[in-house]
Amino acid sequence: MKQEKSERPIGVFDSGIGGLTVAQAIINVLPQERIVYFGDTAHLPYGDKSTAAIQAYSVKICDLLIRQQCKVILIACNSASAAAYELVKEYVGSKAKVLNVIDPIVHYVGQAYPNKTIGLIGTKQTVNSNVYRKKVDALDKGITLRSVATPLLAAMIEEGFFNDSISESVINAYLSDPQLKGMEALILGCTHYPLIKKQIEAYYQGRVDVLDASQIVAQHVKEYLEQHDLAASQRSGDHTFYVSDFTRSFEESTRIFFKRKVHLEHYPLWE
Repeated sequence: MKQEKSERPIGVFDSGIGGLTVAQAIINVLPQERIVYFGDTAHLPYGDKSTAAIQAYSVKICDLLIRQQCKVILIACNSASAAAYELVKEYVGSKAKVLNVIDPIVHYVGQAYPNKTIGLIGTKQTVNSNVYRKKVDALDKGITLRSVATPLLAAMIEEGFFNDSISESVINAYLSDPQLKGMEALILGCTHYPLIKKQIEAYYQGRVDVLDASQIVAQHVKEYLEQHDLAASQRSGDHTFYVSDFTRSFEESTRIFFKRKVHLEHYPLWE
């Protein structure tokens, strides 16, 4: 039975295509694993939705991922990790292991930056939930966390505005917030943000470590599978990608996020 379970896919879901940065990182680190990805494009962005709405979407998506026999479900969205992780874990029960994108970053920061000041940028939902602050404080490592909500960034990236003068103006306006002065590192608290990591690094000119969550999370998934005897020996088929609302521009953007062409299947959450 254990052998059979280890060959099952890893489920990854996000409000849109941001989580593809995490899926890509997982595939790089774990080429033998099969991914079932769900982008809830009908409801993006999650960052300005209520907690109750995000929980409802997340549970519905997990129904699909459980039907797909996923051994692990990764909530590859900071807003959903903040709003729905505990509920999803309870809902999924013993059918699959549930991971989020916040705990691995907090753990990493605790090891790498004790007694330092750290910045965080993310959606309103992620920042206002205070989930990072609570978890960082619970580490008791003397870390000061300063958070700034950057609501335009995810939408801007989804629309293809990055590595250009428009995104540079928006990024610079957010990063010049006085809250983010005097920090050692900046957590990119949204899975869209790796796509603007270079621009953020250019702003700081090496003075601040810019932490790419997708790499840290992928490493965490790898360690988790190994610890729990869930690592696949070989890939058992192609990756599958679902979206709740199909648009042509989304298919184009997917290529940018995932660095390759992806066949998207339309799967509406509510008929």
